[in-house]
Amino acid sequence: MPPTLGAVLRTPRLGLRLRAGGPDAEVRPVRWVAISELTDPTPYLEGGELVLTTGIRWPEGGGGADALAAYTRRLADSGAAGLGFGSGVAHERVPPALVDAAEEAGLPLIEVPRPTPFIAVGKEVSRLLAQEEYEGLTRAFAAQRRLTQAALRGDRAVVERLGAELAKVASPARAVPGRAGGGEPSRWWVLLLDPDGRARHAAPEGAAARAGDLGEEVARLRAARRPSGASVSSEGESISLQPLGVGGRVRGFLAVGASHGLGADERTLVSAAASLMSLELEHRAPEEGELAAGVLEALLDGELDLAEGRAERLRGALPEPPLVVAVAEAAPLGGDGDLTLTHLHPPRGCLAGRIGDRAVLVGPKAAAPGEALAEAVQGSVGVSRPSDLEGLPAARAEAERALEAAAAEGRGVVRASELPGGFLGLLGGRAGRRMAGDVLAPLLKQRSADDLVASLRGYLAASGKWDAAAERLGIHRHTLRYRINRIRKLLPGELSDPDYRTELWIALRLLEEEPPGER
Repeated sequence: MPPTLGAVLRTPRLGLRLRAGGPDAEVRPVRWVAISELTDPTPYLEGGELVLTTGIRWPEGGGGADALAAYTRRLADSGAAGLGFGSGVAHERVPPALVDAAEEAGLPLIEVPRPTPFIAVGKEVSRLLAQEEYEGLTRAFAAQRRLTQAALRGDRAVVERLGAELAKVASPARAVPGRAGGGEPSRWWVLLLDPDGRARHAAPEGAAARAGDLGEEVARLRAARRPSGASVSSEGESISLQPLGVGGRVRGFLAVGASHGLGADERTLVSAAASLMSLELEHRAPEEGELAAGVLEALLDGELDLAEGRAERLRGALPEPPLVVAVAEAAPLGGDGDLTLTHLHPPRGCLAGRIGDRAVLVGPKAAAPGEALAEAVQGSVGVSRPSDLEGLPAARAEAERALEAAAAEGRGVVRASELPGGFLGLLGGRAGRRMAGDVLAPLLKQRSADDLVASLRGYLAASGKWDAAAERLGIHRHTLRYRINRIRKLLPGELSDPDYRTELWIALRLLEEEPPGER
């Protein structure tokens, strides 16, 4: 959590003095320092800032009680952590009307004495933030180590340990922006669900009853080809639901409910627990009839380490590389077109299987797996370039892209070697553009979607440099800051995360290449 206003006030060398705000003022979190002489700085605030001003634009005496009341109310409503007034500059002392207005609005008011430069306050807050981040990382590493140790005792131990760790992180009261005081302590519960949504383990035990509230979302994630995490609101709680398993195979779900939502530390813990449980569930013995398809899918997903253990023994059962991957649309299981059960007779030296809604043939180029699959499906087929065993996941992606091209053009067999190359080309196609639309959906749903998308593209292209991005877009940098602040609130990830920035940039590039017919 960020430092509190009290921690800043207790820095002796700053000489700050709390003039208004009530007894709960000191527990407010300070997320940054903003220096502004504007009569309304709120369009440029995100919430949690300590706003510093000298009142240089105010007439002597403070500018009138009504004006000061409106000023402090706007700051309070924006969620500002407090107002710091520099005395001895434009005004010899803090205007009494400002003290009354801040008290009435419930906004902490701090007097910054003339010898203390505003930059010193900003540096102290920055130092406290860095210290808190370091301590948070230390706590997170220790918590992840305890989760890993719990994983050695099974998934029940992981659920119980995760619940205990979340309780530790949430033990300080969470501050609610715009309110005096820190709010009530967060309440947490953790559920491990079977693939069908039934509760397997719960912490505390009474949380098992919450499984019924998640049935609809569990069904939606199970139906997705590549399920990802989801957030659900129920009974005033924020619930994170994470599918467990690797390679798109759902072995269960991890549900975490919180009364105040998940912060960065909590999300890190939940992600670590989900990874540990996924490995635990994946290593269990497969159900009857699952092994062959599971091995082929794991091979094409890159989940098999062919240099270690039992996987090494699989080499003798696999075709000799180089290999090509051929994919086609498969009819529903049990239907007349169920390739893996009735119609498909793989050429010698080829592996056949079904992965989701795809029929797959893997084999040497000389065995012509693409043509064999096309004859069976009487439809479009995509074929990858030749690959070694370790490169089969990339080959599968190539084949999927070639299948999209074949289906779009009404052709039989299309090979990846016939398509444009490049990394973005590999990600392109309707599936890639659909994923890009999902990534940018929070922005695309807005009325000002064009402005938001253009601003995000310009901001990322300029590597976050405000002036360069604003000049490229032809707008004022304050306008750009306002839009980026709005984008930060709409998107689920953090723009400070390089992985997330890369994902956003690729999504923007893919949408740029969207054919007119698909818009």
